[in-house]
Amino acid sequence: MKPIRYGIVGVGFVGPHHVEAVRRLGFVEIVAVADATLEIARRKADQLRVPRAYGSYEQLVADPDIDVVDIATPTWLHHPVAVAAIAKGKHVIVDKPMAVTSAQAREMRDAARTAGVVNAVTFNYRYHPMVQQARLMIARGDIGAVRFVHGQYLQEWLLYETDFSWRLEPDKAGAACVIGDAGAHWYDLAQHLTGQRIVSVLADLNTAIKVRKKPLGQWREAFAADSGGKTEDFPVQVDDLSSLLVRFDNGAVGNFFASQVCAGHKNDLRIEINGSKESLAWVQERPEELWLGRRGAPNCTLLKEPETLAPEARQYAALPGGHGEGWPDAFKNLMRNVLAFIAEGRDPATADGVQFARFEEGYRVACIIDAILKSHRAGSRWVDVDYESKT
Repeated sequence: MKPIRYGIVGVGFVGPHHVEAVRRLGFVEIVAVADATLEIARRKADQLRVPRAYGSYEQLVADPDIDVVDIATPTWLHHPVAVAAIAKGKHVIVDKPMAVTSAQAREMRDAARTAGVVNAVTFNYRYHPMVQQARLMIARGDIGAVRFVHGQYLQEWLLYETDFSWRLEPDKAGAACVIGDAGAHWYDLAQHLTGQRIVSVLADLNTAIKVRKKPLGQWREAFAADSGGKTEDFPVQVDDLSSLLVRFDNGAVGNFFASQVCAGHKNDLRIEINGSKESLAWVQERPEELWLGRRGAPNCTLLKEPETLAPEARQYAALPGGHGEGWPDAFKNLMRNVLAFIAEGRDPATADGVQFARFEEGYRVACIIDAILKSHRAGSRWVDVDYESKT
């Protein structure tokens, strides 16, 4: 494989984790970081031991030494950075959710297709070994026909009125908050595991904290606690406590609950799939376990033991059984799949067996979020997801 030269735009909360995952691969040269100002970028570059720092994304995407641009900025910048990078012929990785609107996501998808560049969205939960094992078991019919898919994504980091994030501002993150941001992971996971598409939704979006204290004159990164200082009242227009019913194209049904105001829930992503023969469930906070539910035989929990996994799932386990692998390792697996694809010179338009979510999948999730908002505004009625031409 040829060496890959990598630059990242945005090094707040998640950006350094992207860099750490990429650095572990061994065949990628991390060339530069860019952030809102040159001062911030230089500080972050020094912390991460990256040689170049840029005070704007335009400067980074213009760097001829960079092959791949990784976009880990707040959501409202995903579209302009991606479009600029694609125009320079760069391959692009974008953090989820892909864009503020489905129209932006569609433009990004179409631009990447036209340019022929590799494009990916960071749905990182796909890349746990036990998630891959579950997907293979469902595909080969172990649990029978999929009937019911349900789960949750509960967190606590916006529990208090003094908790604040740009994710609460519609112009920066979109009109859906927890149901769009955290929810994006669940919609992708449900469809990736089952091989089915969500085709209609019924949504009930709620706002538990209707007025929050927004910090004045300071930027607060995701998950950062209130550090004092002056604030102003901020009327919240987006959801922080929501529920959703879904229907899949094979006739299966499902439900999903999402909130960031549930005390004690740190990163509580769960999914359970009930089939005509068996059930299975995966919990993100216990990623090395896969629960199997059976009638007429004991329920059991499969543990991450590479020798017992299907070969396709085994490649995602880098360590022997009993050696814990979790969130950072799944991110490393994601970056390996994308960057090795680029290093091997594969064509995103013709390659078979692509093992990462592309802009097409990110666009489809954006369409689901559109339908969720439409359902809620219509008084919580069933709404079909409009996937445009479905290509």
